[in-house]
Amino acid sequence: MHIVAIDQGTTSTRAIVFDDKGAIVATGQREHEQIFPEAGWVEHDATEIWTNTQAVIDSAVHNAGVTASDVAAIGITNQRETVVVWDRTSGEPVYNAIVWQDTRTQSLIDELAADGGVRRFAETTGLPLATYFSASKIAWILDNVDGARERAEEGELLFGTPDTWILWNLTGGRDGGVHATDVTNASRTLLMDLRTLDWDEELLKAFGVPRAMLPAILSSSEVYGEAVGTSLDGIPIAGILGDQQAATFGQVAFERGESKNTYGTGNFLIVNTGDEIVDSENGLITTVAYRLGDAAPKYALEGSIAVTGSLVQWLRDNLGLIKDSPEVEELALSVEDNGGVYIVPAFSGLFAPYWRPDARGAILGLTRFANKGHIARAALEAVAFQTREVLDAVGADTNVPLEELRVDGGMVGNSALMQFQADVLGVPVIRPAIIETTALGAAYAAGLAVGVWADLDELRAMWHEDERWTPQIDETERECRLARWRKAVTRTFDWVDED
Repeated sequence: MHIVAIDQGTTSTRAIVFDDKGAIVATGQREHEQIFPEAGWVEHDATEIWTNTQAVIDSAVHNAGVTASDVAAIGITNQRETVVVWDRTSGEPVYNAIVWQDTRTQSLIDELAADGGVRRFAETTGLPLATYFSASKIAWILDNVDGARERAEEGELLFGTPDTWILWNLTGGRDGGVHATDVTNASRTLLMDLRTLDWDEELLKAFGVPRAMLPAILSSSEVYGEAVGTSLDGIPIAGILGDQQAATFGQVAFERGESKNTYGTGNFLIVNTGDEIVDSENGLITTVAYRLGDAAPKYALEGSIAVTGSLVQWLRDNLGLIKDSPEVEELALSVEDNGGVYIVPAFSGLFAPYWRPDARGAILGLTRFANKGHIARAALEAVAFQTREVLDAVGADTNVPLEELRVDGGMVGNSALMQFQADVLGVPVIRPAIIETTALGAAYAAGLAVGVWADLDELRAMWHEDERWTPQIDETERECRLARWRKAVTRTFDWVDED
């Protein structure tokens, strides 16, 4: 049997057909438009995303040479925190999707943080107050789209992160679509209580979000409904995980202390903390790792880095230093080192472990000697440095030393980056045989729910190492590079002020 995973990401939507050994059979993919109406605003067209989802499902199934009778279940994974608000009756979004990177709601965040600080709701949600999460984005739409708040309070509007939007449409939309999300996505809204796994009345009141527009919170692995309107009609949708939790699941990091780092538009490190909710004292997020059916949830610590892969896109699209993203590796290797150049890509402020919305990006250490090769190298090094700082925070919170780092995502094909990552961490970096771990995790969750796989041990047995990078520099050189990086980071603080 086969599983189809829908991977709705920040820049594209993919459908991947997996066989029952976890191997990729075929893929369909479409990019969607990135909309930047103003500085700090990032939007997507939710209707375009749904149209693309339908297209990539049909494409992947066609390319795999399978029919619906060969598919046991569908899994969904998605960009988290991104907000879609739509009309229950017409199915039309009332505004573009507001993307997780968007910072337009900083004034609301500041207003809420004035009473209790950025960790005002952290004990309940595991999250700091930040524009990153969904709640303030929902509030912005309700307050800035004519009539939206009144319609939401009357139950006419629905909210969802992209998983909910796809699930609702895929199960019939306005003709009986299922309005639900899973615990991992709900845990990123700033509206869910980590302990009760339900929407919290105090938080709904603080953000002014009507409960009537919120989806049901379900587990990450159960049958939510059946697909209609695609080549997979009648197939159960049986797994939902936010993208980073899905990648963790795909890396079979099921137990306490197991971890992964995903290199995508941003970087996201997740460390499983098992049954324990660990309150971070070092700038990390506490989140739900997964929940299987009626079993108790597993929790995790996460370090979120806003800009990594998107920094390479910026070199390509905004500066024109490269024509295609993979060219950044060759350009970076055209020089022996970074030439003293450091890039701190605080395009949306700094996420973990700093949480400094006032920071902005900077290129530092420029001399007349510097060239585009040094800038390309500094961009890749920025990815690795940011990851090191997040891992240091994890170590401080858990007192568990890092022995190795499992990696996945689009950037792990860049060997120069992976080698530098091993150098700056001082531990091996390991890439699995299947790097599409985000989609794989969603497939695993769906397959477990319908009996394709019996248990987690069966999934563990399917994980295989592909390549390993070991550190090539000594501790003195490592600490010297880190010291310069940390100095560069401090130069980006306090750039944005109230006026």
